[in-house]
Amino acid sequence: MPGQTSARVLHPCAVMDRKLLTLVIAGALGAAAAIGLMEAASRYASMPLVLIPFATSIVLVMGSPEAGPAQPRALIGGHLVSTLVGLVIVKTLGPGPWVAAFAVGASIVAMHLTRTFHPPAGIDPLIVVLNDLPWTFLLMPVAVGALALALFAYAWHWGARTLVQRATPVRTERVPPP
Repeated sequence: MPGQTSARVLHPCAVMDRKLLTLVIAGALGAAAAIGLMEAASRYASMPLVLIPFATSIVLVMGSPEAGPAQPRALIGGHLVSTLVGLVIVKTLGPGPWVAAFAVGASIVAMHLTRTFHPPAGIDPLIVVLNDLPWTFLLMPVAVGALALALFAYAWHWGARTLVQRATPVRTERVPPP
C-alpha cells in the first residue's frame, strides 16, 4: 500500500557473521559447562550453591570475554576485594541487613580504588555479612573459585577461537566488492 513501509524481520544469523555467532554459542556452552562444574563442586564440598558467588561472573566472562570487568584482574581481584570488605565489616559490626547494604556499597568503592571493578562480585559482601561467614570463605570458595573460573574461561575461549580459526576457510584470491 502506498505510504506504508514494511518491517523486515532479520534472522539472527543475518545480524552476526558466522565466526562471531560460533564464538557466542561456544561461550554459552562454556557457561553451561562452568555452571555445571560449579554445581558439582558445591555438592562435593558440601557447600550450599547459594553461598558460591560465581554464577553471574560465569555469564560475564563466558558471554563477554573482552569486557573490562571480565578480565582476570577484575574477576579475581573483584571477588577477593569484595569478600575481604564484607569480612572486615561483618567482623567489626556484626551481621545484619543494613550492615550488608553498607558492605556492598563499600565493596564498590574498594573495587574502584583497586581497579578491580567486577560487578558480579558485589554479591560477595552481601553473602558474607548475611551469613556471618568465617575468614576461610576468602580462600575457599572465593580465591580458589575465582582463579579456577579465570583459568577455565581462558582455556575455553582459547580452544573456541582456535577451532573457529581452523574451520574458517582462507581466501587466496581477491574478490571485488559487489
